[in-house]
Amino acid sequence: MNLIGRMPDISLILLWGLVATMLMTSMLYGSQRLGLSRLSLPFLVGTLFTADRSWAHILGFGFYLVGGWCFAFLYAAIFTLTVATWWAGALIGLFHGIFLLAVMLPVMPYLHPRMATEYDGPTHLRRLEPPGFFGLNYGYRTPASTLVAQITYGVVLGLFLPG
Repeated sequence: MNLIGRMPDISLILLWGLVATMLMTSMLYGSQRLGLSRLSLPFLVGTLFTADRSWAHILGFGFYLVGGWCFAFLYAAIFTLTVATWWAGALIGLFHGIFLLAVMLPVMPYLHPRMATEYDGPTHLRRLEPPGFFGLNYGYRTPASTLVAQITYGVVLGLFLPG
């Protein structure tokens, strides 16, 4: 099967990847500002590259945007192999969110140079709190708000990317 020949136009992936990423990021920031979660994935990504908290937000948002585009290409490839509908996007977003919460967040302290681990605690270099399983260290509503944002990302791509 020729996957490349069936992929949507790159400009569509970039456009809807940008829209989906901006919407997802806005939802994550909104849940943080509303007190539903303390988790800021762009900030955590930004602090991978700098200890300056102001720059971490800016760098993190940039890397998060590029990551959103990369995932949009992955979603487009999956839609090409299966079907592009809002519910398929929601399902992929759900699995994406569960993987993020159950695997990536608990592993992050071991990859992140500025994040404490759950076993060793904070130091003068590792001051960020580890997210823990499903990000629960950042609030008990963190899993729900993160999953809703990830599902929304998938729904947008499922609606607007041709399969």
